[in-house]
Amino acid sequence: MPLWIALTIGAAFLQNLRSTLQKHLTAELSATAAAYVRFSFGVPVAIIAVSWLSYGAGITLPAPKPEFLFYCALGGTAQVFGTVLLVALFSYRNFAVGNAYSKTEAVQTALFGIIILGEHVSPGAAVAILISLIGVMMISTARNAVTLSLFFSSLVERPVFMGIGAGSCFAIAAVSYRAASLSLGHEDFLMSAAFTLLVVLCLQTVVMTAWIAWREPEQLRATMRNWKVSLGVGVTGAVASLGWFTAMTIENAAYVRALGQIELVFAFAASVFLFKEKPRPIELLGIALVVAGILLLVLAR
Repeated sequence: MPLWIALTIGAAFLQNLRSTLQKHLTAELSATAAAYVRFSFGVPVAIIAVSWLSYGAGITLPAPKPEFLFYCALGGTAQVFGTVLLVALFSYRNFAVGNAYSKTEAVQTALFGIIILGEHVSPGAAVAILISLIGVMMISTARNAVTLSLFFSSLVERPVFMGIGAGSCFAIAAVSYRAASLSLGHEDFLMSAAFTLLVVLCLQTVVMTAWIAWREPEQLRATMRNWKVSLGVGVTGAVASLGWFTAMTIENAAYVRALGQIELVFAFAASVFLFKEKPRPIELLGIALVVAGILLLVLAR
């Protein structure tokens, strides 16, 4: 199995675990603060990773150029805005429609990959990404009263634009992180990925600390009161991000994000086998399409 595939599957599993832990924080923290701990409590993990690679494995530190910092800032900012848009969607009655449209991230990653890096996907991979997209949208709307007519009639409503906007932000972030890592021109892809992650997390932590201190100062204290769960979110999130960053350093970001949709398969399996929820026919069809798309992607790339 190619390394990027193993890393992506591992990252998707940990991201699902991080999301589960993060949900426990929403009872104590605001949505912004719950997102904040993902970055701030993840910084130590990135520092440990870079330090071990540098001092433990003897790998030289990269010499970043302005281009690197630009892509880190662009990706980090886009990811924060994407998270904010996604969280804001839940305040709308038909949030499920907007959330479904946010799943266009993989398709948009392919488009931004062409624009920013000039990287194209093969025709077979493009078909695989579209098949997975249909499956993801089915799963996202299965447990909500979303009919086909509502899905398309909502195209001019704000949640749809927010969903597409969130997908765009996450797509820009993915491509920017790959661009940042590659711009280092470092011979070791692990160091490139870990160093990029460290810089991005530091930038995101500084910006979000300033924002929360200005808008919700009491939430900074709340994150420390809930430090155990916050640390769990930060550690799992940072390790998952290290997997994402490394995979995207090795392989086209569009392929990585498309394969990363296996996270929904993990979430579905947990709901059925752990929480004993009865699957709906449309969910089963959606899972089948996601799996088919992933298999085709691996074979066609």
